[in-house]
Amino acid sequence: MTAFVLVAGCFTDARIWHEVAEGLRESGAEVHPVTLTGMGDRREEAGSGVDLETHIEDVLRVLDGVAAPEAVIVGHDYGIHPVLGAADRRPERIRRVVYLDAGMPRDGDTALQSVTDQEIRARVLDPAEGDGPFVAAPASAEEWRRWGSTEGLTDEALARLTRLAAPQPVGTLTRPLRLSGAGAGLPNTGVLCTGSGLNIALIEDMVATGLPQFQVLARPEVTFFELATGHWPMLSCPEELTAVLLAAARDEGHRITATAEVPSYLRPFVLDVPERPRERVGRVDLYLPDRAVADGPRPAVLFVHGGPVPVELRPTPRDWPVFVGYAGHAARLGVVGATVDHRLHGLDDYPLAAEDVAEAVALLRADPRVDAERIAVWYFSGGGLLLADALADPPSWLRCVAASYPVLAPLPAWGAVDRRFRPAEAVAGAGRLPLVLTRAGLENAEIAATVEEFLTAAKECGAEVEVIDVPEGRHAFDTIDDPERVRDAVERAMRSVVARLLG
Repeated sequence: MTAFVLVAGCFTDARIWHEVAEGLRESGAEVHPVTLTGMGDRREEAGSGVDLETHIEDVLRVLDGVAAPEAVIVGHDYGIHPVLGAADRRPERIRRVVYLDAGMPRDGDTALQSVTDQEIRARVLDPAEGDGPFVAAPASAEEWRRWGSTEGLTDEALARLTRLAAPQPVGTLTRPLRLSGAGAGLPNTGVLCTGSGLNIALIEDMVATGLPQFQVLARPEVTFFELATGHWPMLSCPEELTAVLLAAARDEGHRITATAEVPSYLRPFVLDVPERPRERVGRVDLYLPDRAVADGPRPAVLFVHGGPVPVELRPTPRDWPVFVGYAGHAARLGVVGATVDHRLHGLDDYPLAAEDVAEAVALLRADPRVDAERIAVWYFSGGGLLLADALADPPSWLRCVAASYPVLAPLPAWGAVDRRFRPAEAVAGAGRLPLVLTRAGLENAEIAATVEEFLTAAKECGAEVEVIDVPEGRHAFDTIDDPERVRDAVERAMRSVVARLLG
């Protein structure tokens, strides 16, 4: 007999699982929906001392009472934190961990890090502005949307969600999750609610990059399912969720194919660029044209990699063939090419990365071999959010900005990103600053939507945007696609940027 332990997210309790629990029991399963301390009919137990550790102990008590030798333990939203804490201490009792529209917290992470709404985060972190030891439960559809997509929920389901909700103890969101690693090898299943902006195709793209932090998703014991709904599938599609949980318990689901031996970011650049010498100054590498000194100061283009990139990853982005290729080709076309290793290691690091980009530009402009009044900045992938700073108030020396397969708004699954980094909002300040945008025709739908949002905003404010399409290009087409299919677009984009610098 299969046993399920069901742990709900913020503000909710065991009652939210009613239809799913009934469906699982009808299949013959042993089912244990959990009401955590301070929630639901345990509301009177709430107190300022209730935190994540309290809830881990709650889950452990339920798990210890399961009759079956092993259980499938399901964590929805915040619920994945106490689930992982319990699984770390009782790995021998866990058959599979199911992440239901939940993040992948690591040792030392807090649940608050995954809250996308900046105002909510600020209220929790500043008791003077917040609700004291508790976060008030949402009281309307609009407030619920700040905590997750309400796609698929009827008015009746939203009213039920509101009626059952209880204030969330602040300590459950702010106490770090501590993991020993004992549960690291357990089988996992991710149930992705597409209304929240994440799907299997995006996961496959993440794994295909070859970045180490995503390779765990390609383990053979990791499976995935999609549900075409929002953040509360136990209310919006309980029958479908029940079927998915039963299938997960049977070790079914979509498996991601492991990446090739050579990660995509280490594959050759699509253009044949002869190797050039470079100068390394702090975080910045400079590629100089052959006659840079003799011809006087030359314009420069700074290439800004995407991310987040793990801090321990080697080689770092400025040594990846793609950025060595872009900067070297810029030098071959007569301008100074430059790359920068910025500190976008996590989604909270955009302000740090922006500082590094600003320092790199300042270093370029201070170099006597660089024309300080003719600078371009070129952004890639997740670095696209950094474009907002350039657009908001472009200085006179910034002659052009460019972006290749950019992410131009935080993806719904990314959690909190500083409000400052919203290119679609910043483009209204761009004036006549030209932008060269190279767009992947086969881009992931979630990323493509951010590009379309940006282009709509740019058109409304009359911004000057040149779009270069790569119809058969995927995200990171300059490393993963057939060079014959994308080479012309990359060359066009390069020559367009250089022409604007030299014109």
